[in-house]
Amino acid sequence: MNRIKIIFVLSLILAFASCSKDDYRLESGIIDPFVRFNFIVGSNNIPIEYPTVNTTTLPVNTFENKSVKVLKVPVSLTSTALKEPVKVNFSAVTSGDANSFSVEPKSELLFEGNKLTDTIFVSFDKRWANEQTITLKLENASDPAIHIGNINTYAPNDTFTIKLGEISTVYTFPVGQYLIKGEVGEKIDFKVNFPNGFIPSEIENANIFKFLDGFEYSLTHDDFGDNRSSINYHLTLLEDIQNPDVRYETKLTLTNTPNYIATGNTILQIIKPTRSPRDVNANPASNFYDLSSQFYLTYGETWFDRSGTCAWQAYNAFTFPVVVTKDNENAILYSDKGTANPNDDVYHDAFKIGFNVVTGTSTTNSFNLKRWFSNEAVAAASSPGFNITSALEFFPENGNSKTQGKVLVIPQYITIAGTNKNSHNIEISGEGTYKEISAGLFEISFELKLTNEALFGGTVSTQYRMYNNKTYPKPAALSIDCPKEVAL
Repeated sequence: MNRIKIIFVLSLILAFASCSKDDYRLESGIIDPFVRFNFIVGSNNIPIEYPTVNTTTLPVNTFENKSVKVLKVPVSLTSTALKEPVKVNFSAVTSGDANSFSVEPKSELLFEGNKLTDTIFVSFDKRWANEQTITLKLENASDPAIHIGNINTYAPNDTFTIKLGEISTVYTFPVGQYLIKGEVGEKIDFKVNFPNGFIPSEIENANIFKFLDGFEYSLTHDDFGDNRSSINYHLTLLEDIQNPDVRYETKLTLTNTPNYIATGNTILQIIKPTRSPRDVNANPASNFYDLSSQFYLTYGETWFDRSGTCAWQAYNAFTFPVVVTKDNENAILYSDKGTANPNDDVYHDAFKIGFNVVTGTSTTNSFNLKRWFSNEAVAAASSPGFNITSALEFFPENGNSKTQGKVLVIPQYITIAGTNKNSHNIEISGEGTYKEISAGLFEISFELKLTNEALFGGTVSTQYRMYNNKTYPKPAALSIDCPKEVAL
C-alpha cells in the first residue's frame, strides 16, 4: 500500500488556545517536542485528509466509522526540523474480532527531516458483525526527549479510538450516459463509485448489474487494488452499428444486493444516436452560454399548475457548454488559452448545452424540475438528476442555419429523491424548435416528457419556453392541461 504523507502545521496560537500556560515547559520560546494523534473531522463528520488543511479545528480522540474504506489516521510530531530520524512505536487492540481489520505500518512510525507527520492506515477486509472498538495507542519514541501525547492534561491525544458502527455501503454511477460512434472495437471506460468503500470478496461474484442489451459487447473491469472507492469498467463494442439512421442503446442498471444499495444514478446508458449532417460553424449552443460570466443563467417558463390553474411559471438555471475532445465530430474550438500548444485547447460541442451548479454539492433547477415535486432532496448526492449536464441538442435548419432549427431533449434517465429517502429513476425526452426572435434573443419552444409509473402512472408532459436573456416577451397562455406537483 502506498503511504500518503500528510504535512500538518500547528501554530503556537492554536497550541496555547487549547492548553493552559502551565502545561508547557518553555525554553527560549521553544515548546518541548511531542507526538500525538492528529485526526480531524469536518462539520459533516467526514475525516479531513491531505491535501485539505484545517488549522482551526482541534483533533478528536474518537471516531465512529461506518465505512469499509481505508481509514487514514495521521500522527504528528510537533518539533523543529529533525537532525536524526525518530521512530515512534504504537499498539492496536480491539474489543472484537482481531481479524476484521489490519494496520499498516504494523507498529512503528517514522519521522525525519521536515516530514513531521506519518499515517496509520486501518484496512477492513471483511464486514464486522457487531459493534466493536479499535484503540490505537502511542507507546514510546526512539528519542526520549520527545513526549508521548500533548504536554497537557486536557487533551493528550496519545490514544485514538475507532468505534465500528453499523456499516452503510452504497454504489452509484458518477456518469449516467455515454455516446458511441458504433465502431467495432470501440471502448467506453466507466466507473462505479462506492462512497463508503467496498470489500472485494463481496463484489467479485455479485450480480451488481441488470442488462438491457441493444448491441453486442464485452465487459471487463480492472483489478480492485488498494483503491476501495471505485471500480473501473471497460465496455468494448463487438459489432458494427454505424448506420446513421438507427439509434442503438444498451442499459446497465445497478441492482440492490444484500450488502450494497444502489443510489443516485443507478442507470447507465450507452447510446449510438442517429446522426444528421450539421455544420459546426452554425454553433447554436454558443447562444446559450457565456463562460465569461461565472453565474450565467438561461431563463424559462413552464406551463404548470398554480393553485389549481394552469399558468406560465418562471424559472432559471445555470447553463454550460458540453466539453468534448478535439476528435469529437461536433467539436468546435472554444479557446486555445493563448498558447501555441494544441494540447491545452478547449473544445465544446457545437450542438449541446447542459445545466449544472457553478461549484459545490447542491443542484441547479434544470427544466424547472424542482417545481414538479414536493419534499425533494436538493443535494447532488441524492438527486443528481437536477443537474443535467447534457440536456438539449440543436439541429440547425438545413444543417447550417445560425438563427433557427429543431431542438431535442436528449433522452436519458435522471434520478430524483425525496427528503424521505425515496429515490426515483425518471426517463426524460422531448422535442421542439428554436429561433432568434429579435437581435441576439433566442427562444426555445419544446415539450418535455417525464416517464415514471410510480410517480405519474406512466408519461406526463408539458410545454416550455427558454430564453438566453432575462428580458423576454411573456408567452401567451395556452389552452391545454398542465401537470401538478407530485410528492416524492
